Amino acid sequence: MSNTNPGTNPGRRIDLDALSFRIVMTAIALAALVLLVAPTVVVIWVSFTSGYSLKFPPPGYSLRWYAELWNAWQLQFAMMNSLKVAAWATGLSILLGVAASLGIARSPTLTAKVLDSLFLSPLVLPALAFGLSSLMFFSMVGVPVSPLTLVIGHTVVSVPFVVRNTVASLAQMNPSLLEASSSLGAGRWYGFRRITLPLIRPGVMAGGFIAFMASFDNVPVSLFLRDAATDMLPIRMWQDLEGRLDVTVAALSGILIVLTIALMLVMERVAGLSKRLT
Repeated sequence: MSNTNPGTNPGRRIDLDALSFRIVMTAIALAALVLLVAPTVVVIWVSFTSGYSLKFPPPGYSLRWYAELWNAWQLQFAMMNSLKVAAWATGLSILLGVAASLGIARSPTLTAKVLDSLFLSPLVLPALAFGLSSLMFFSMVGVPVSPLTLVIGHTVVSVPFVVRNTVASLAQMNPSLLEASSSLGAGRWYGFRRITLPLIRPGVMAGGFIAFMASFDNVPVSLFLRDAATDMLPIRMWQDLEGRLDVTVAALSGILIVLTIALMLVMERVAGLSKRLT
């Protein structure tokens, strides 16, 4: 004898379960979105304040603090240092990451898998632990902290982004294209320059962009590997907020947010950034 209640509809019960699941997941997603977006909106909102301190809501609205950025020489100096270090780290990350990806993606050996894990290990290690261990390593070998050590540290934490995206692009490439070019007499360098590089260029560009942003915004490595004369922008912004709640920091944050969104839109158009992140 069936135990099913004739007054209940199994299909309707399944529909109600699916609907409740969707409602709960939508609510969680909306809550997460608010937690992520709300601080950004508040920072941009406060940056237009007419007051002399960070206060929400602002007592009035003005562009005075954006104009003050022209006179904020410490922030400008720190930004130039961050841009220089990020540019060098990104360039080195692209060179090392593409070279490593070519060897890893085309080799099924255990060594290639170990190297792949090694190159991606900075993404797993705690950032503060890596910064401290890097400082101890340079001290042991007798290398004082300087812009050079800063570039090396930023390169190490930026390479995994290039490797990850480039390996993914190489995995989608048809190997018969290189075989065909080789059978027609093309050398390895010619095949890489005319076939491989154009096909993996979107992945390399996406990895380079993420590497640049990771280096520009990096705090733990910069905190341990910079010298007294090399002021980095994230650390300078934090010190200004910690000491006197400088409103120019909010104005600079607003500019950085807008520039980041604009660059992401450009990279989405050029390299399909969102596809590379999934």
